Amino acid sequence: MKGLILSGGKGTRLRPLTYTSAKQLVPVANKPVLFYGIEALAAAGIRDIGIVVGDTEAEIRAAVGDGSRWGVTVTYIPQDAPRGLAHAVLISESYIGRDPFVMYLGDNLLNKGINGFVDDFVREAPAAQILLTRVSDPQMFGVAELHDGRVVRLVEKPKEPKSDLALVGVYMFSPAVFDSVKRIKPSFRNELEITDAIQDLIDRGLDVRPHLVEGWWKDTGKLEDMLEANRLILDTIERRIEGSVDAESRIEGKVIIEAGAVVERSVIRGPVIIGADARIVHAYVGPFTSIGQRSEIRNSEVGHSIVLEGCIILDLENRVEDSLLGRNVRIERMPVKPSAYRFMLGDNSEVKIRW
Repeated sequence: MKGLILSGGKGTRLRPLTYTSAKQLVPVANKPVLFYGIEALAAAGIRDIGIVVGDTEAEIRAAVGDGSRWGVTVTYIPQDAPRGLAHAVLISESYIGRDPFVMYLGDNLLNKGINGFVDDFVREAPAAQILLTRVSDPQMFGVAELHDGRVVRLVEKPKEPKSDLALVGVYMFSPAVFDSVKRIKPSFRNELEITDAIQDLIDRGLDVRPHLVEGWWKDTGKLEDMLEANRLILDTIERRIEGSVDAESRIEGKVIIEAGAVVERSVIRGPVIIGADARIVHAYVGPFTSIGQRSEIRNSEVGHSIVLEGCIILDLENRVEDSLLGRNVRIERMPVKPSAYRFMLGDNSEVKIRW
């Protein structure tokens, strides 16, 4: 069985950050989102993984390499433009061959992994297996209608949803799906929709099995979803202090301070992760905050945020919260104070705040 990870999207909902970085490489709890998908496939026993890549291919190749760190072999499959999930399946046929496969969206997170779902798929051998979860806004997702526990209809982003069961970004297919992706036509979005391909399997009388996901699932395509995923992952960490913490600092709860990090005269209230070689001086961090390696927080407060590597936050009077800061962002106070700060900044940004 093979794996197929889709990492060709442009990440428009996370701009300006994704002008300079692949959305699948934005870190959650200081680990790129894409790596969680690779780990999930590897944990399920899948050793051959194809990654569909687009404009950010070079960056993804540099981050992932050949896959050996996870014990897998990675093959890169170029896609000329984002043309729909079913198009990504179509261009991967020569790589997949006649093997069954798991398709995993590279910006999705499942907290309980996919091992059980893969076992069910291998044992039952349907044409396809889809994962579903109940959502409050089904019009934003592909939606499944079930009858007597079987999938009867799938609709992509319906204006009037017939159910609240959204498709999770993990699918399992037999090679029968390749005939279906060749039979469907582009949608009004000019994309080949995976929901249409699965519907074609159903219409041809083939077996499509639904499984309801227990626990949380996150599509990290928006700022709010990134922050929520960061919160959920951080809530699972175990306390680990490898860096330096002085006697004047207070570390509360589940906190990871990685090797080389320095904490002086500060309060760290978990769940928090402080990356390697970061410096936290006379500051407050947390909860639900991840600080990237080599960042510096001095005379400032940060909470419920993702701060990427190399950031510098200096002398802010108000707390930075609900924020996603790209690599090497610099924020410092200047005369004339505002009442609050909320940021989403791309790599190498610099912000000066007057007081």
